[in-house]
Amino acid sequence: MGSPLRRTPVALVVAAVLLLMLAVVALTFLGLFGSLRPEVTTVFIQALAMSSLMAMVPLGILWFLDRRERETPWLFLVAFLWGAVMGTGLALPFNNAILRRIAAWVQQNPAIVEILGPQAPLLLGAPIAGPLVEEVTKGLGLLLFFFFLRAEFDNVRDGFVYGALIGLGFNWFEAPLYIAQAYAEFGVAAWGIHLGLRYALFGLSGHAMFSGIFGAFLGLALQTRRGWVKVVAPLIGLALAVAAHALNNVLPLFFALRGAAQGEPRAVEEVPAIGLIDAWLGGSILALTIFLPFVIIMAVLLWRSGVWERRVIREELAEEIGRTVSPSDYQQILRDSIFRTRRIDRLRPALSAGIVRAQHELAFRKWRVRNEGKDPEADPLVAAWRKKIESLDQLARRARASSVSSGVGQK
Repeated sequence: MGSPLRRTPVALVVAAVLLLMLAVVALTFLGLFGSLRPEVTTVFIQALAMSSLMAMVPLGILWFLDRRERETPWLFLVAFLWGAVMGTGLALPFNNAILRRIAAWVQQNPAIVEILGPQAPLLLGAPIAGPLVEEVTKGLGLLLFFFFLRAEFDNVRDGFVYGALIGLGFNWFEAPLYIAQAYAEFGVAAWGIHLGLRYALFGLSGHAMFSGIFGAFLGLALQTRRGWVKVVAPLIGLALAVAAHALNNVLPLFFALRGAAQGEPRAVEEVPAIGLIDAWLGGSILALTIFLPFVIIMAVLLWRSGVWERRVIREELAEEIGRTVSPSDYQQILRDSIFRTRRIDRLRPALSAGIVRAQHELAFRKWRVRNEGKDPEADPLVAAWRKKIESLDQLARRARASSVSSGVGQK
């Protein structure tokens, strides 16, 4: 509802552009995996399986965060796969191009290699290529959700969830690539350091946090009624994502420069022998110290978005009492808390969850229509959600009646 994709010319152009981008990504991956030795490919597949297991935790957290206006599972999958496939596939050629240019410059300045060692091109290039390229390729997916799925992108919480899913998908695919790369270069599969560090803070640090912050500020642009905030918020969100990513990538360069200043001999190029648990603990502590401002921003955005969601549900459903919300339902709405989501009938959890979700969708849609200066009573999607709630209520009543009659028959 309200998406530009409802217009056929727009849909055809968008589909053509996406197919072209997908073709570029497919060629990139064919070149990448075609150059790997068979044993390296095996290590990549094993690492991808381990990464999939570790991604279950942050996916569960994001599923919980989205519980009041839960998106469909296919939309979760689309966001995740954008980060995993399109985000990484589009970033790879641009990252490599920037790193090649920096490597050529370093080759003309051998003093830099004397200071930083043979990894100088990577140490200098990572803080430039990664933040600028990867935040843009991941952000493209967020912008597609923002512009083309308007009925599914309402507020700060939606933006954070979509952004974190895209970042998580990017991390899910990138971590095995680094493990395979280390194995190809050193003959050692660095499971611990790459998976432990990249899934620190239960998987919500790194790419998930960077893209989640950008998505949250995009959601703020939708949620606010102030015109200047609608313009400035996305720019601030993208700047914060790039800054956090740059800070993450500049740390190895900082440590290398500090070691050179103190006259420490450059370490022999090898994969650090760090276990998974130790790397995860170290990465989590690092995220809570060096990245503390960004962690606080993420936590505050999530907390305020939850407050906003509960307020909108209370206010918009107050006038639905006796229509799509019963008085007892509304009393449960008033008791809803930050970690607790109401249930209407615990004996029928699936049906109960469907009714609650439809009521919440109705509330957010009414707010969205009011925010655009229109009348909710004339909105077709508001009418559709009311009809959906009525249909689910009828199913619930028939289920209760069937249970009562079955109980009487048994007696």
